[in-house]
Amino acid sequence: MHLGMYTDSLGHLPFGEALDVAARIGATGIEVAGGGQSSAPHLALTTLLESEDERRRFTDEIERRGLHLSALNCSAWLLHPRRGEEQRTIVAGTIRLAGLLGVGTVVTMAGCPGEGPEGSVINWPTYPWPKELVDLRVRQWNAVLTIWRELAPFAADHGVRIALELHPLQLVYNVPTLLELRSVTGPGVGANLDPSHLFWQRMDPIAVAGALGDAIHHVHLKDTAFVEDQVALAGVLDHRSFETPARRAWNFATLGRGHDASFWRSFLDALSAAGYDGVLSIEHEDRSMDPVEGVEESARFITPLIEGVGAGA
Repeated sequence: MHLGMYTDSLGHLPFGEALDVAARIGATGIEVAGGGQSSAPHLALTTLLESEDERRRFTDEIERRGLHLSALNCSAWLLHPRRGEEQRTIVAGTIRLAGLLGVGTVVTMAGCPGEGPEGSVINWPTYPWPKELVDLRVRQWNAVLTIWRELAPFAADHGVRIALELHPLQLVYNVPTLLELRSVTGPGVGANLDPSHLFWQRMDPIAVAGALGDAIHHVHLKDTAFVEDQVALAGVLDHRSFETPARRAWNFATLGRGHDASFWRSFLDALSAAGYDGVLSIEHEDRSMDPVEGVEESARFITPLIEGVGAGA
């Protein structure tokens, strides 16, 4: 396994400066967003699809710093009732670009529809009652299967495997839902394993790694910190704003500020035992820290733990 960085972590910086930070912290793999939920600050999807010269310039800027392009990211709203068609176009374009660049992994999300043809926003059922919600989930799941029966072979035709982020507000968000989809799509669709989204749902990332095995196609490094007195009152389904972290039950955190080195060492060991030997991509979303400082702190925290994998550390 080797350290990487998702450049959206430093989306306020020009691409070259973000790459300089990545090189300085010892990252070797770079993950760049092509659109979707991201504004794609570092990648002009249409331009790169149309121009071989622009693709060469893009990869040269990465490679001359001793880095390589490990993944493209397009975390989109594939089945959004109003924006779905636009988002599907971006995902397809990102897969095509990955094929042109020789990048083997695209990180995205499974999708979640609205309530029906007249819906205007997504509707994420979280409880098997009342029956209307059970029936809605069945209809939505059929829509997810339909789109991934198309996208999975499309990605394979471009030499790309899909890493679905197990993310709330998507119908694939945990081990059972990923395996259910994978039973239909085959092994080309797997997981982007990001512990931060598992923590607050009270899943165990170590158990998840063991259950998924070779279905782990990519890994994000991001922590979650709990505000225990708020968890006691609000639980983990907390609608309060991320802008007021002290009044939330949980918040995304810089590595080590939510879970200590013992956890992360065990998580890396679990990834290794599952056969994962790819990039560990830092994704900084800690609103309490300057992004550059947060990325640097995350790298200082995790690098010795990566070096200790398999060494009895």
